[in-house]
Amino acid sequence: MKRLLRCLLLSTLCLWSVRAATPAGFTHVKNLGGIAEYRLTGNDLNVLLLEDHSAPVLTFMVTYRVGSRNEVTGTTGATHLLEHLMFKGSKNFHPGIGKGFDTLMDRIGGINNATTWLDRTNYYENLPSQHLELAVQLEADRMRGLLLREEDRQPEMTVVRNEFERGENDPSEALDKEVSAAAYLAHPYHHPTIGWRSDIEKVSIEKLREFYDTFYWPDNATVTVIGDFQPAAALALIGKYFGAIPRAPKPIPQVYTEEPAQTGPRRVVVKRPGEVGVVQIGFKAPGALHADHPALDVLAAVLSDGKTSRLYRALIDPNLAINADAAKGFFRDNTLFNVTALLAPGATHAQAEQTLLAEIAKVQRDGVAPAEVERAINKLLAGHAYRRDGSFAIAGQLNEAIAVGDWTYYHTLLEKLKTVTPADVQRVAQTYCIEDQSTTGWFIPQAEAPAKATSSILRAGEISGHARGPHYYRRPDEARGRPQGAALQQSATPAGGLGGGAAIAPNVRRRSLAGIDVVTLKTSIKEVVTLRGIVGAGDVFNPPGNSAIADLAAGMIDKGTVQQDKFAVAAQLEQAGATLGFGTDSHALNIQGKCLRRDLPLVLGLLAEQLRTPRFDAEEFAKLKKQIAGRFKRQLEDTGFRAEGAFARAVFPTGHPNRPPADDRYLADLEAATLDQVKAFHAAHYGPAAARLVLVGDVDDAAIDRTLTERFAGWTGGRVLPAATPAPTLTAGRTEKVEMPGKTSVSLVIGQPSGLRARDAGYQPLHFATAVLGSGFFSARLLDIIRNQEGLTYGIGAQLGADAHADGSWSIQATFSPELLDQGLASTLRELRRFHAQGVTADELANFKVTLTGTHQVTLATTGGVASALLNALRRGYGPEWVDDYPRQLQALTLTEVNAAIKQRLDPDRMVTVLAGTLPVAK
Repeated sequence: MKRLLRCLLLSTLCLWSVRAATPAGFTHVKNLGGIAEYRLTGNDLNVLLLEDHSAPVLTFMVTYRVGSRNEVTGTTGATHLLEHLMFKGSKNFHPGIGKGFDTLMDRIGGINNATTWLDRTNYYENLPSQHLELAVQLEADRMRGLLLREEDRQPEMTVVRNEFERGENDPSEALDKEVSAAAYLAHPYHHPTIGWRSDIEKVSIEKLREFYDTFYWPDNATVTVIGDFQPAAALALIGKYFGAIPRAPKPIPQVYTEEPAQTGPRRVVVKRPGEVGVVQIGFKAPGALHADHPALDVLAAVLSDGKTSRLYRALIDPNLAINADAAKGFFRDNTLFNVTALLAPGATHAQAEQTLLAEIAKVQRDGVAPAEVERAINKLLAGHAYRRDGSFAIAGQLNEAIAVGDWTYYHTLLEKLKTVTPADVQRVAQTYCIEDQSTTGWFIPQAEAPAKATSSILRAGEISGHARGPHYYRRPDEARGRPQGAALQQSATPAGGLGGGAAIAPNVRRRSLAGIDVVTLKTSIKEVVTLRGIVGAGDVFNPPGNSAIADLAAGMIDKGTVQQDKFAVAAQLEQAGATLGFGTDSHALNIQGKCLRRDLPLVLGLLAEQLRTPRFDAEEFAKLKKQIAGRFKRQLEDTGFRAEGAFARAVFPTGHPNRPPADDRYLADLEAATLDQVKAFHAAHYGPAAARLVLVGDVDDAAIDRTLTERFAGWTGGRVLPAATPAPTLTAGRTEKVEMPGKTSVSLVIGQPSGLRARDAGYQPLHFATAVLGSGFFSARLLDIIRNQEGLTYGIGAQLGADAHADGSWSIQATFSPELLDQGLASTLRELRRFHAQGVTADELANFKVTLTGTHQVTLATTGGVASALLNALRRGYGPEWVDDYPRQLQALTLTEVNAAIKQRLDPDRMVTVLAGTLPVAK
């Protein structure tokens, strides 16, 4: 474990050297783990600096020590709504003078956003390092210069309300909200960060101004700068722009409400339409800085982290649950230690609750084994290392430590975890996991009529049936978000992690090992290695008559090998803190993993063993079928999943790789599948013919070559990925509706087959045009107009499928509340038709070339980003040089090419529209 801790400290890539002289206007506070802390003397702004010159990017983050815990009844959600309004304009930066925040950031390729949580609100920019001054200017200007206008509040309120509605669509999230509300009677952790609906709708601009004037001051904030910068220059900029802002005129109000002692168990029940039951038990637990927090973290890992965990063995393995989790909240004040189970088909709530309590009782009575504790600590330490891959990941972890009251906890928690003993774990289970301090919630899905899909042939824009007119124990951060449509094409700029913007391809080693196409890239990150790979064993190879065989084969890979059962495999991975996972897409088995450098031979050896010699145990196969069915039924609760499935079935013909089976057909195929079919599929398709493996980070090429050559020796077979026949052009537009009772937000998809594969000549011009329309940048048309200006949705975007082997689809995806659906659809179609008729402008062409190039530079600043980009290049039939060449391809695009692609490939009158959710009644 000492070595693991050393790895964690090295993984920060810190190049900080203590300066002899502190810049004027600042007081040097301390240095710890490479992070230097300063205080701006004139206003007590806290500043944290961590140099990392491994990539030409940086993260600038401002954390305000205010969250939903600072709200009261009537203003719940104010922190989050104010977070949204912080992007609407400040004194010197607003759209009215051509200097909108999002536009400025998008034009330099920066990624900016914000999140709100119980104890804090943070604003951040990930951007090419030469643009640090712009980030400092923007954040300083809105700290005290926010405009806060009623004309901005009204449309942004409906955006936030749609975000609330999207959350309400998830039964598990609704249950979690009820459990928290019942567990806390007095403390403001009682209410959800996003607030109650009536407060979101009715809070006044005056109340928001009062909230802003109370908490948004430099002495209530911490500025964090991590990445490629010079400390003296960064401090000078911070002093220049933040130095003139005064301290708060009054003391920042502190939360003094304490939750009264709980005197008995509490229970809540949520009943609504759904597919999967949930049991959640929350026990009162101390805050993050309490001495018992590390032991509770270890207890959570012992209970639920990995296949060797107790809840996996007690609930998931015997098919009582499709998922089971334990987690302690990382918050400033007393929180909850939650254990949760998502019920498998046929399991009862009582069974799941009794099993959860029985496993906790065993720990209380019998304690835990030293090996369990060691394994849990190793996983926690390795997880911390993985979360320090890139400047934003580090800033995010520091952000949470700041929120609980001590940024140094980012480092000291690791030492504290090392000291946890089995006796500590048993003691905290006995101390905190007691019935009288518990709140238990059941989500009981209610029977509903099967979802109906209806279809009619219509012109685009007409709707059949009614008039016209997007790991914490609670809900994740309520964020302004880059919502649906935000996925960016993985590609190419000067490389993350190589230092100084070096090109990727010249530093890549590519070779064939045992028939596998292997690519490795050594970066400056210490100890951590990220793995990405594929084998040609996806859905396209399913045998006629059964759509579930590829998924079942992938699932059996993880259920033990001929040499050892699944628990023995899991124990080795978990002891090392390594991860290795499998999943399928239309064409391939996907492989993802992370490990420390020293464990590469172990992980690659286990990968070979799992791929080549799965156990194919009949009992495990029966369990797997039920687990996949349960997870699929949970997906059926999601309006977006239903809408996307219905859309794909509408635009792709039977037999096309991108056409999913009907929902009931897939469940029937799961049930009918046999183990012999899965064995035959594995024998036919698992081999090196289409296998690709990419490893990025602190790679050991000699160990990789030796291990892969030895462990995959003699592996043969597999199938080359086939090209598909393009989907036929649609002849008429039509609308399909998927009725889903009990949903508060409707998912919308509008689109058509693109007729393009990712490497086709026409792909890049249309991809660029799609980015201008709605690729997830806040200055893209759909987000700027329909969300920012009209306030009709939280999430809307456009995307072009990037399939390498079959033509994909082009679509717009959005979410709307039922009462705004007609208006939202009309606005979406208006912008689609304008896009098709007018194309993009010369200014948009020039601006988005900079935006896309800069964003790729930022996204390739982590081992995961680089590994994904390299694998995508290989899948498309390119070499690693494609990653470096992509910016040149962007710059070469002409306005004529881009607009011709829109005209040639898209036709609004022949698109399919899909609506999924609780749809408005026809008027």
